[in-house]
Amino acid sequence: MAGRPRDLAERMARRRRAAVRSAEGPGDGYLRETFTLPREAARARARAFFARYPKAGYMSEVETWRELPGGDIEFTMRRLPSAD
Repeated sequence: MAGRPRDLAERMARRRRAAVRSAEGPGDGYLRETFTLPREAARARARAFFARYPKAGYMSEVETWRELPGGDIEFTMRRLPSAD
């Protein structure tokens, strides 16, 4: 049992951080979506993502990408969650 309110608050914060990390992967606060598409469709999807989540408001970016042996592009987009 917590002796001080601060002890209780710290314990609850630790539990919350652990839950966020296990549910979302890294606990850095970003939301990630991974896509595997043909090259032109991948470009269109990335453009649509940036149109919906502008870099200035969501810190959106292509986090990783690679070309697969069949020519498709696998890429991960990341953004901050919406504030509204």
